[in-house]
This record gives sequence, C-alpha cells and structure tokens, in this order.
Amino acid sequence: MNWIIQHTDKLDFQTNLKELLKPILPEIESFKWLISDFQFISDKTLPIHHEKDFYVLTSKEFNEILNSNTQLIWGVLSGFSENEQISFDENNLPFADGNDLIWKNGNFQIPNSTIEIIAFDSSYTIIKFKQKNLYDTFKKHFDEAIELENFNS
Repeated sequence: MNWIIQHTDKLDFQTNLKELLKPILPEIESFKWLISDFQFISDKTLPIHHEKDFYVLTSKEFNEILNSNTQLIWGVLSGFSENEQISFDENNLPFADGNDLIWKNGNFQIPNSTIEIIAFDSSYTIIKFKQKNLYDTFKKHFDEAIELENFNS
C-alpha cells in the first residue's frame, strides 16, 4: 500500500506535510514520529535541527511542524501509533538518498512503523501505509497519486 506523488495541485510544494497528511490527520494525530536523513526549510524554529542525525518527536512536537510552513527536501519520517514502541538502530537509520529499497513496495525501513513518508530531493514524496483505512482515505484525496509499483515499471 504505497503511493508516490510527483505532480499535484493540492500541495504548495513537494512534501508539504500539513497538506499531505490532511486527509488522514484525525487517524494519526496521536502518532509519534522518527525523522532521519533530513534537510528542510521552515519559516519557524522547529523541535528538530541539524545537531543529530535523527529525532524522535511526540505528537505535540510533530504538530508544531504541521502548523508551520516547512518543506522537507530530503528525509524519512516513520510514524508509530501511540501504543507502539519506537525501536531502531542508531547506526542503521532510515535514509532516502542512494537507498534503492525506498522504491520497493512494502519495504518499511523500521518494520514496526505504521506510516513511512520519504521526501526525495523536493521532487517526489513516497508514502507507505500498513493500514488499509489510511491508504484508502489518502488515495481518495490524492487521486493523482501513483501506485509505487506502477511508477517503477
């Protein structure tokens, strides 16, 4: 259950998280997030910066990003339900650039995440879901999204 967005009029810019997640926001508002391999531009000071290679964000911290004008240029966001433990190897963090596995259906860089959002050089946004209801709701809103397996062929 994987989509890629290359062209859309529904986003002011590629990987505009506020608009990208709008159709599923009620279902994920309590999620925790891991962000890694990131470069971004923002109009506000955010709870992430470039001192570390990754950040674990609470739902409140993630909402600060959603309520800003932030463009994720490169990066991987892994979303976890509030009851799910975020476990990852700090020496093997999710990444986008040079990672051929991001283009494979069903491949989640952190296996117990529910959502994976990959910003690829401000050109593409890949979003992967494990829950069918999120997948279906997202696709209803972003009917221009292409199934990742069709994009690769």
